[in-house]
Amino acid sequence: MSDRTSVTVNLGYTMNIGNYQSFRIDLGCTDFVKDGESYDDAMNRVYSFIESKVVEKLQEAEILSKEE
Repeated sequence: MSDRTSVTVNLGYTMNIGNYQSFRIDLGCTDFVKDGESYDDAMNRVYSFIESKVVEKLQEAEILSKEE
């Protein structure tokens, strides 16, 4: 059993794409607190990573919805 502290972030967002349709994305990540890093710093690092991925995927979906 590991004694390393982990942090988990799950983030979701639903985007209305018009015509009574929506796009839902849910992403999550678990990572370990690195040596010399506080729990809060690790949480902020993982949250920032997941947030950027959610934004990236929402932008991709927005582009695709405009192409249809």
